Order: sequence, then structure tokens, then C-alpha cells
Amino acid sequence: MKKKNIGTLLLFLILGWLAGSWIARLLQPVKALSFLTKSTLIKWSPQADLDIISYDITIRLKLCLLSLVGIIIAVWLYRRK
Repeated sequence: MKKKNIGTLLLFLILGWLAGSWIARLLQPVKALSFLTKSTLIKWSPQADLDIISYDITIRLKLCLLSLVGIIIAVWLYRRK
């Protein structure tokens, strides 16, 4: 059995997420499919000031139902590989 690479899985996940969000963007003008294209913003913003070093990082993830479908299909394709 071939060992699967974590880098390949991450590539599949990112490509699936992008494909799903691009399809959602294309379908945004269709009002009947608004439940698939409505996005939710997930934001994580750690920050610290430790006297000699400080950091402020913001990570924002935009997620919609079609991007989740893209991620699920990407995992399915990865497992078939």
C-alpha cells in the first residue's frame, strides 16, 4: 500500500475549496441558489506584545456550502488516488 503525502492532501483541499468558491461566485446572480452561495466569514486574530517582540496575525476564511462540497469532493478524490 502506498503511503499518501500530507502535502498532496492539502493541495487537494485548497483546490477543492477554490473550485467550490469560484462556482459559488459564478452562481451568485441566481436568486434561487442563494442558499448555496451565501458565505460565512470565519476570522481568527491572535496577537501578543512580549516586550521584545510583538505580532498581530489575521486569518480570514470565507466558507459557503459550495466550497464545503468542493472540499468533500477533493477528499473523496484524494482517497481514490
